[in-house]
Amino acid sequence: MAPWSRLKSGWRKAVYFSQSIKIEHSILALPFAYLTLFLVEDGLPSASTFGWITLAMVGARTVGMASNRIIDAEIDARNPRTADRHLPTGLLRHREMLLFTVLAAGLFLGAVYQLSSWARYLWPVALAVVVFYPYLKRYTWLCHLGLGVIYLLVPTGIWIAVANELTVGAVLLGIGAGFWVAGFDTLYGVLDIDFDRREGIHSIPARFGLATSLRTAQAFHLMTVGFITAAGVVLDVGFVYYLGTAAFLGLIIYEHRLVSPRDISRANVAFFNMNGIISVIFFLFVMTDVLVR
Repeated sequence: MAPWSRLKSGWRKAVYFSQSIKIEHSILALPFAYLTLFLVEDGLPSASTFGWITLAMVGARTVGMASNRIIDAEIDARNPRTADRHLPTGLLRHREMLLFTVLAAGLFLGAVYQLSSWARYLWPVALAVVVFYPYLKRYTWLCHLGLGVIYLLVPTGIWIAVANELTVGAVLLGIGAGFWVAGFDTLYGVLDIDFDRREGIHSIPARFGLATSLRTAQAFHLMTVGFITAAGVVLDVGFVYYLGTAAFLGLIIYEHRLVSPRDISRANVAFFNMNGIISVIFFLFVMTDVLVR
């Protein structure tokens, strides 16, 4: 193959890979990372710290999503909702996906080693959690909380990476982020109730049904608001932070009105559109609070 053809082919595979891992969904994780960064710095973070945190987050998320696609490739091929993904259709091969995953892990490690000494010791924990998560649904309907643990590591990990210590406020914020993600993952899971039951895949919707799943997601999200409020108290934040918490609650209530036992057609909207908006808006409130105090 000519060099130009190889370059075009490599670029096309990179585009397929970014589509496969839904790189645009980084908007769900990055705002919580950035708001934690503003809180731990108690002001505007340096450009270098902001950049290294961004690269570490993108690298870790990419490893997690790519691992999920590789591990679940056979399940995805049998599910009508996911059968058109890049591995089941052959647009990407397993070795290509694995290569990009290794590169993403390298990006993550390179960024982590520019941060605190504790981050250099603890990075295996983060990668182990994101790689292990896809196996949970084979064994337990608590898998949604497993995804929540990944997002619990976002505020706590960033606090450690920047301050080289862990505080109660960061843990509370992390637990709040974890329940937020567990809640919307439970909402998203209602789309696969029939398939999961047929295939023996464990989830709250498959185990308890639609109505109970929606109530569980609501409970998770109420716990989110409680924990991020408690984090604000411990971190001694200002009034604008609590306005952001109120906005968070209002948007969560609206999100849950999009999905009901009678109509789950907008679960995708609730999963990505609303949660992307929620995370960005909460970040803007927290950033403003830090900068005006």
